[in-house]
Amino acid sequence: MFRYDVQAEIWVYPGKGGWHFVTLPPELGARIKTTMAGMARPWGSLGVEAVIGQTRWRTSLFPDKKSGSLLLPIKTAVRVREGLRAGDTAKLTIEMQL
Repeated sequence: MFRYDVQAEIWVYPGKGGWHFVTLPPELGARIKTTMAGMARPWGSLGVEAVIGQTRWRTSLFPDKKSGSLLLPIKTAVRVREGLRAGDTAKLTIEMQL
């Protein structure tokens, strides 16, 4: 298993739906892309488990052309349970089993 700890700011996608994301630092995004080479699913997504505080969930990382890194969507249930909103910095862990 690979495990990465990171802090990143939560932001809201400006389009329809109000999706909340964190953008992984580019060096971490590059490391994860290399580690998971050949494992991408539709839209280039990479299946991972994420942890914020006491909340763990299965999700996907998505490639981001703007930053060149990866985006992690933060579900409403996770944000509510952990008391987070857009603009907050989240301490999170990303885990991948190869």
